[in-house]
Amino acid sequence: MLQNTQTPRETLKVGFVALADCAPLVMAQELGLFAAHGLDVELHREIGWATMRDKIIYGELHAAQAPAGLVVSANCGLGCIQADCLTGLVLNLHGNAITLSSELWKVGVRDGPSLRTEIERGKRHYTFGVVHPFSSHNILLRNWLRANRIVSNVRIVVVPPAQMHANIKAGNLDGYCVGEPWNSVAVLSKAGWCVATSAELAPGHIEKVLMVRREFAETSRDSHLALIAALAEACRYCDELQNRNAIVDILSRREFVGASRESLRLSLSADGFNFGNGRIEPEPDFHIFANGNANEPTLERAQWLIRGLHATGIVSDPASAPLAKAAEWFRRDIFKQALNRAPKYPVEAVRETVLGTAAKL
Repeated sequence: MLQNTQTPRETLKVGFVALADCAPLVMAQELGLFAAHGLDVELHREIGWATMRDKIIYGELHAAQAPAGLVVSANCGLGCIQADCLTGLVLNLHGNAITLSSELWKVGVRDGPSLRTEIERGKRHYTFGVVHPFSSHNILLRNWLRANRIVSNVRIVVVPPAQMHANIKAGNLDGYCVGEPWNSVAVLSKAGWCVATSAELAPGHIEKVLMVRREFAETSRDSHLALIAALAEACRYCDELQNRNAIVDILSRREFVGASRESLRLSLSADGFNFGNGRIEPEPDFHIFANGNANEPTLERAQWLIRGLHATGIVSDPASAPLAKAAEWFRRDIFKQALNRAPKYPVEAVRETVLGTAAKL
């Protein structure tokens, strides 16, 4: 048994939303990686990103999974009070898709051009959902609509990820851009079908990050670095295909994502992604958790995000979210420091204590 003779540690409250790409946080807990790095972590499931951002800003959470754009909006005070926030870890790339309703399929919509034709008939306004104004989902959807010259009779609304499926099924939405498994849930229920994945639309795009207040990063430096180190290990674990079945089983639990194993497996397995209506295609990069140096919060990734916010009009004044500030918010230096940290306790010993098993990474 692992002996811990240190004084009790502060419990870190870390938030996540019910999505397939919360896997690194969940697996870091389940595999004992937080404990191996000397941390006590309490995971908190939140309903949506605005709640998550506010809990970081007001100190109710120490850290959280967050769309990378929330770091920008918090620092700039866009849509919220201004708060100095940063990230030292990218949790994943890609992971999203655009889903359209089955009703659109029934009237002949098959892609962007045919959607434009349907909308231009002018019968009504069409409503599409995104998870947050400052998310990659908003950038991806707006860019896709613009690329297909869909510029009128469309409105975009914010809907929490887990509520997307219910809203498209009820006819409140004509489509949405969201992370998995909420596209696959629509496909399996035949409420919708996927027209494009984010890996196709913007290869290599930054998705979720570990968001913290700058104050936490500075006053609890060791805990912050240990948190990044543990999550970086979990990201590597999540990128190994042989681990995906175990990940699916754990994510399907009610306290985590709570979706069916089948819906989670569609994007996480190597069996091919089900777009709906008989289309199944290989999508090996649907989720990237670590490969290709995915976890480093590089300047290039931050600038893609900020430029995307500018180009779509989400941020109308470039001075309000300046590119020059990107390196202050996306901290490669902190990431590099965290990678040099070794676990405080043998991972196997921690795993035996936490899980009652000696299962290996």
